[in-house]
Amino acid sequence: MKTTRAVQKILGHYEGETPGVKANLARMLMTGKLGGTGKMIILPVDQGFEHGPARSFAPNPAAYDPHYHYQLAIDAGLNAYAAPLGMIEAGADTFAGQIPTILKVNSANSLIPDAAPKTQAITASVDDALRLGCSAIGFTIYPGSSAALDMFSDIAAMRAEAAAKGIATVIWSYPRGEDLDKDGETAIDIAAYAAQIAALLGAHIIKIKLSTDHLSLAEAKKVYQDKGIDIATQAARVRHCMQAAFNGRRITVFSGGAAKGADAVYDDARAIRDGGGNGSIIGRNSFQRDRADALAMLGKLVDIYRGRD
Repeated sequence: MKTTRAVQKILGHYEGETPGVKANLARMLMTGKLGGTGKMIILPVDQGFEHGPARSFAPNPAAYDPHYHYQLAIDAGLNAYAAPLGMIEAGADTFAGQIPTILKVNSANSLIPDAAPKTQAITASVDDALRLGCSAIGFTIYPGSSAALDMFSDIAAMRAEAAAKGIATVIWSYPRGEDLDKDGETAIDIAAYAAQIAALLGAHIIKIKLSTDHLSLAEAKKVYQDKGIDIATQAARVRHCMQAAFNGRRITVFSGGAAKGADAVYDDARAIRDGGGNGSIIGRNSFQRDRADALAMLGKLVDIYRGRD
């Protein structure tokens, strides 16, 4: 596999990293219809854990089958497929080598009481990722939670083990906590903070939510206003989050969130592209559609990231 100049430039940002990690980053960046462009679309399917099976898969019953997601990601020409241990294991032999995989190594569920600290349990290991041929591990952190420091310690240890064994690390950095309301979870100052924390923890790929122009932290609000930081458009907010991700030196992809209309998905992708983001990690907005509609939508997203739309 010969890497393109765009991919070589990205890999050059990961100074001091092991050759194994860079090889796995290259594998993801060079796979699929966006291979070689420096842009990525990843299919994540951890929603069964997070939201339960009916809420996740009943809109498209074919999606109850783990093989469906592997095949969708392959046929759509995506860069990678991410899922918890059971789903990766369920297709690991059948689809071995056909698409890079990301093993989600921690999980939560919606049965936990709302009053409980926002955290996740470790549900898989770096050795599981090696055994299954995964390119990366995926780990969620909740900046803002009373349990956040424990999560930071857990991923610091797992990230070090993964890097030593040549496996990349993707961090889902989702602000959530007892004193953070829904507006705060997607506020631009909080989103940029989440990106910075993930980068500082050593994430090779950062996953964050798209943000609003709301400013949640009083002290941060003063800086945004005094310095005239542009947060007026989604593209401007993406650009600011890329600044927080070491000025674009860390691959950063943006989640698709809850199911929405196709036009809204496309508008999000254009904002990510125009703001200099690396791409989308899009789950429910793809696998909850029927296969034909999902493939058409993902094909359109490829065109957007290639600048054809």
